[in-house]
Amino acid sequence: MINSQDIKNGVCIRMDGRLYFVIEFLHVKPGKGNTIMRVKFKDVVDGRVIERRFNIGEKLEDVRVERRPYQYLYQEGADYIFMNQETYEQIPIAHDLITGVDYLKEGMVCDVVSDASTDTVLYAELPTKVELQIVYTEPGLKGDTATNTLKPAKLETGAEIRVPLFINEGEIVRVDTRDGSYCERVKA
Repeated sequence: MINSQDIKNGVCIRMDGRLYFVIEFLHVKPGKGNTIMRVKFKDVVDGRVIERRFNIGEKLEDVRVERRPYQYLYQEGADYIFMNQETYEQIPIAHDLITGVDYLKEGMVCDVVSDASTDTVLYAELPTKVELQIVYTEPGLKGDTATNTLKPAKLETGAEIRVPLFINEGEIVRVDTRDGSYCERVKA
């Protein structure tokens, strides 16, 4: 159990039979009355964000979570097979539990977050930025780089993103896995 005043960002709480991560918290001391905690939670399963208020001293059930590096090996049906970097144990993780799954390629190392008491996988998280190769895009017109125009490009993982006109096939680009946006071209 954890007291409401001990809540910090990243703490995992079990409420109403669901797991939530704290993404934002604020101590509020109104002119009259008791101090309260205003907390924003993110649901582990579906990613919804909710806001709750707690009185100081209220007890909450905290969940101990572990982050471990796992390497993505291959896809088997709807599951993705990951290998623990320390024990070489292989585990399947469902498609909807992986954030940024469209940018996942074989051999990539991801953080897998699991409930320490039950060893249940909560989710797998790709690095924020990954480097991927462009396998197909229309060629840009020479001299047409003055505008901030974007064109579609297909990555080696099969995902499509929008890139600037000067990006060509075969080039490696850095992609933000949170929203699928182009960041920069990687110099070889």
